[in-house]
Amino acid sequence: MDHSSEQMLPLETLRAFQAAARSGSFSAAAEKLNMTHGAISRQVAKLEDWLGLRLFERGARGVTLTLEGQRLHLRASEAFSLISDTTDRWVEPRGTAVVRLTSIPSIASLWLMPRLSELEAGAPKLRVVLDIDIRQADLADEGIDLSIRCGRGKIPGRISTQLFEEHCFPIAAPDLAARIGKGNAERLLDFPLIHDSDASSWRAWFSTHGLDYRPRPQDRRFEDYNLVLSAASHGLGIALARPPLTENQLKAGHLVVVDEHRALNPVSYWLDRPQGRPRSAAAELARRIGHHAKLAPETVERFLSEDR
Repeated sequence: MDHSSEQMLPLETLRAFQAAARSGSFSAAAEKLNMTHGAISRQVAKLEDWLGLRLFERGARGVTLTLEGQRLHLRASEAFSLISDTTDRWVEPRGTAVVRLTSIPSIASLWLMPRLSELEAGAPKLRVVLDIDIRQADLADEGIDLSIRCGRGKIPGRISTQLFEEHCFPIAAPDLAARIGKGNAERLLDFPLIHDSDASSWRAWFSTHGLDYRPRPQDRRFEDYNLVLSAASHGLGIALARPPLTENQLKAGHLVVVDEHRALNPVSYWLDRPQGRPRSAAAELARRIGHHAKLAPETVERFLSEDR
């Protein structure tokens, strides 16, 4: 079968196949790769469908390679050996205490990083492998345990719970804030406004003052909120503080409050996981994240026990 024009399979698919081939068990492969049994099964099925070949014979006591599976196992082993034959390679941590958590850059740097050592500490100790990704990928297929994202609601195929909402207010560099001064909301429109890919938070803030805001040529747009804050701290315009992502910048004095009035951001933060029973380490990390987000313990336990 010619796949030359088709998208290449992700490396995770071959890794799942290799682990199952070596152990003769999807369950053992799942434990080795910190994935669920279902995730290994889906990865193998994806590979079989892509190749148009049956790679395993399924039995009550495990799985055995077909002839085609044996051939692929030999070639894949050679390929992985070549890939790993370098002295400067990064080896991803493995083990039952490892949890794979995915999020976007702004949440990862502004909310997760200041809390990461506390999230990993305690009993049991955890190791968080952080995947930075702006896609809304299939968590189970990617072997992801948990996801923290911005959004307006639940995503089909995931178990979700709302972590926290944002009540936004305008901020700017100290020199620019002094020029803006005090007054009504309309005074802000005399200066460039900075927003990320979604200007709905500015629209929500101005709408509470009875004003209709639409992005203008003098305003600035950046895809990532890290860049929004950087631009604001360099005096390029007024941004909206999105608590708790802006706590450190305000404490450090790089940015100051321009207007005390707050408005609820239409976008909030969500903790997601794949369907099915979470691994114990993933469940423990979810509880710790919930604690830092000030979620009620019963809300977290409901999130962990929900099936779909």
